[in-house]
Amino acid sequence: MHVFVTGASGWVGTAVVADLIAAGHTATGLVRSDHAASALAQSGGTVLRGTLDDLDVLTHGATTAEAVVHLANKHDWANPAEMNRAERAAVQALGDALVGTGRPLLIASAVAGVTPGALTSETDPSPAEGPESMRGGSENLALSYADRGVRALAARFAPSVHGHGDGRGFVGGLVRAMRTRGVSGFIGDGRQAWSAVGVADTARLIRLGIERAPAGTRLHAVAEEGIETRVIAQALALHFGVPTATVTPAEALAHFGPVGRFFGQDIRASSALTRDLLGWTPTAPTLLEDIAAGCYDAI
Repeated sequence: MHVFVTGASGWVGTAVVADLIAAGHTATGLVRSDHAASALAQSGGTVLRGTLDDLDVLTHGATTAEAVVHLANKHDWANPAEMNRAERAAVQALGDALVGTGRPLLIASAVAGVTPGALTSETDPSPAEGPESMRGGSENLALSYADRGVRALAARFAPSVHGHGDGRGFVGGLVRAMRTRGVSGFIGDGRQAWSAVGVADTARLIRLGIERAPAGTRLHAVAEEGIETRVIAQALALHFGVPTATVTPAEALAHFGPVGRFFGQDIRASSALTRDLLGWTPTAPTLLEDIAAGCYDAI
């Protein structure tokens, strides 16, 4: 199968392209820079130059592939309205290009915000509807294409997708805040819990999803259902030799930066249905094991 991957040079995208090629598929990746193009070509992928705003390029990539994996996102936390607009427009362009083909369109989504404070299941619909909502309501928009002849899928990621080389994710943000502040912080009493998953397990889940999952499926890239945020902070403190400190919710954004929007949330999720459907069993180290192994030392 030939797969078009947006965000192919990103943290998860790089792992997805490698997994696809190792499994005998081929991949074309959307990339912006010369450096990203060179890295993708060296990994065995085909380069398609463009950005998330180049809707004609997205359409071309989708129509010339047998499956689409949409991972790109602007991650512009200073301008969330633009981030949401771009995400919705991209998903609509990709979905429109695949109408009536029966081909898979898998988009990246998140378990965050689905059922705050409760264990989120794959059967729980996203409350984000419409262009003004989180991620532009892209999950519900994508899944609506299941009624239009597209094998539409949503892969919801845990807040921590971790592993060697992780620097752009939420845990990387915690490490940067720790280095700036000199303490490993957690918000309030730190009893809130984050689900987590290794990046290699995430890549394998995405491949299995486009190979096997039926239209309209929500998949959960979750290996650990919930780790208390104070435990994450304590693991970072132990590894880096700094003290822990509690941060009030009012101070969170100033202390942590953009990750402070999420670190005080309880984001627990199950992947039981995903495991049963795909025969997916996570095998990567846990988040705490990756912290202890030095995965974040280079930040």
